[in-house]
Amino acid sequence: MVGMSIIAEVKCARCDRMYSGIHSRCPYCRARRIGRGKYSEETDNAKGKMLVGILILAVLVVAVVVLLATAEKPDDGSLGYAPSPAESSPDLSSLGTDNDNVTETGPPVSPSPPPTESEEPSVSPLPVVTSVIITYAGVKKDDFTAKIGEQVPLKVKIEPPGVEAEVEWVSSNTNVFDVVARDTTGLDAKVTGKGRGDATLTVIVNGEIEAKCIVRVN
Repeated sequence: MVGMSIIAEVKCARCDRMYSGIHSRCPYCRARRIGRGKYSEETDNAKGKMLVGILILAVLVVAVVVLLATAEKPDDGSLGYAPSPAESSPDLSSLGTDNDNVTETGPPVSPSPPPTESEEPSVSPLPVVTSVIITYAGVKKDDFTAKIGEQVPLKVKIEPPGVEAEVEWVSSNTNVFDVVARDTTGLDAKVTGKGRGDATLTVIVNGEIEAKCIVRVN
């Protein structure tokens, strides 16, 4: 047996019989064992140590084979090479999940800003007419007297001067007098007496500013 051969045998100094080294006395004659025994072989202990070393080595080899057999193999058939963190796939979770702003071939695309309405060119307002007066020979007239059939030239003076304006002359009673513009600008007019009486002459500029004058015909 292997277990028995590991323990060295010694020879009794009295009866010369061999017995196991675990006994301190000879089991046959009960003589006390002295040292390793009278004729114990010097190589017995060395053989025992060698057998113990072989047994330990065999156990280690079996353990390594079992570990290699049960180790999980990588799916790609490689020899267990693990990629470094720099070689691993990048984390795309920070890009979000908004499919509207992420394309398959590029970075997120920002939505284009809404078109702005084109600004219409500003138009400078026309100068405002501040005052209107009726004149005769350069003198302001609030009323005047004319004879039947007489023609009186009148003008309208507009402030500020040079303002584009639409001018309209109106007679309150055409049986007393009639009024017509003398040119296309309407700044000059002609009043003609028709019949005895009084009537009002009105000049209207740009449809809102006006001046009045009393016309008496006799």
